[in-house]
Amino acid sequence: MNMKGLRIFFRNIRDSFKGVFRNFSLSLASISCITITLLVVAISIVLSENVNNFATLIEKDVTIVTFLDLDITEEEKASLEQEIRALNGVESYEFESKNEISQSMMEESDTFKTILEGLEDSESPIQDTFLVKVSNIEEIGDIAKKIEKMDNVSTVKYGQGMVEQLITVFETVKKISIGVVVALILVTAFLISNTIKITIDSRKREIEIMRLVGASNINIKIPFIFEGLFLGALGSIIPIIVTIYGYNALYANFNGQLFSPFIKLIEPQPFSLFVSLLLLVIGILVGMFGSWRAVRKHLKI
Repeated sequence: MNMKGLRIFFRNIRDSFKGVFRNFSLSLASISCITITLLVVAISIVLSENVNNFATLIEKDVTIVTFLDLDITEEEKASLEQEIRALNGVESYEFESKNEISQSMMEESDTFKTILEGLEDSESPIQDTFLVKVSNIEEIGDIAKKIEKMDNVSTVKYGQGMVEQLITVFETVKKISIGVVVALILVTAFLISNTIKITIDSRKREIEIMRLVGASNINIKIPFIFEGLFLGALGSIIPIIVTIYGYNALYANFNGQLFSPFIKLIEPQPFSLFVSLLLLVIGILVGMFGSWRAVRKHLKI
């Protein structure tokens, strides 16, 4: 960029600052509109991302519990392990012997301890198991069916029915949350456009003078677009502060979880900073778009 271009650039920034403070009451209305909407956008983003995080944690925790035949031999276990390992979509697996399961049950309950201690190994109804996790939760049903058809597999359990319902619910929540955020951004752009239109209408004489002195359309538009940028940045300050301090306080007060240890919140850092940056970008883009739209449509420059 040459020196003339730099002078024009900085002059536009200066004129934009002057425009914001010269029409402070109308600018304050625009900033307030951006602030209120970005607060709602911030809440929507925080809620939707935490719901997505909860869904991801649930998906990772879903396990195909594969019960083996009681009379399975060590060689057959090894062969079955190879088959499970070779399946596409299997992320990991873990073998639990009947003795390990029995020990765990006895440690958890005195009743189980009394019952199991009185049984010989050959009399125990407890079965060896493979705990299988899949890389894609949507494929869990197909993988479970393949495992169930393998030799020496007694049965498989993974929460049939409930898992499929959870997948549907989570996908619906994701789509709704994205739709809400997009709708809020569009509404904000529309409101800012109309608010800035009032500002521009009050400055028609100023624009007419600019035309008379030979200013091109682009030179008239740019200061208003920069004004939108400043308004968007100023309007995002309060939502950013609320997001950073509010989310940190929420996380600290609830010890990183909601209602139960299964519903874990996303750690504040770098999540709150990422959301704050996103709010700043949305505020700036919405402010610039609103100004551009107002200038283009309402003044027909």
